[in-house]
Amino acid sequence: MAKVELKQPIVQEISEVIREAQSAVLVDYRGLTVAEDTQLRKQLREAGVTYKVYKNTMMNFAFKGTDFESLSQVLEGPSALAVSTTDATAPARVLAKFAKNVPALEMKAGVVEGTFYDAEGIKSIAAVPSREELLSKFLGSIQSPITNFARVLKQIAENGGESAAVAEEAPAAEESN
Repeated sequence: MAKVELKQPIVQEISEVIREAQSAVLVDYRGLTVAEDTQLRKQLREAGVTYKVYKNTMMNFAFKGTDFESLSQVLEGPSALAVSTTDATAPARVLAKFAKNVPALEMKAGVVEGTFYDAEGIKSIAAVPSREELLSKFLGSIQSPITNFARVLKQIAENGGESAAVAEEAPAAEESN
């Protein structure tokens, strides 16, 4: 079998992985112990992120003609690819959190929703909360005024409407003077 025929399935696999991807991050994994790598893979899997080590030439072929083509410029040295199809910030968030405790993991660059980011850009993307967190904060901010209004109405009802009656009598008393 020719070398090209052996490499084609790998390029095809990478193409399949990035086809529906919202984001992809390249990392240099040199210096990680087996235990650290296992822990990283577990955290990425729990976040719904696909993580795999590929040869740079294979990734380069797979990236051609896609939104991820700009990643070809950072394909030097050992590279691992973290890809998410559901949460655009998940790979960056999990990798950055892990890299705080394990400085051997180095983020190279990434593409999030079609935009290329260098290592510093990916770190700032990592600070963006997940979609679920953003939705819960949004719902909390919408719900807060309604809850406060309901509390005020409840207090007025418990007081038998006294505070409203006292407020109406005060201006009437001033007018009669």
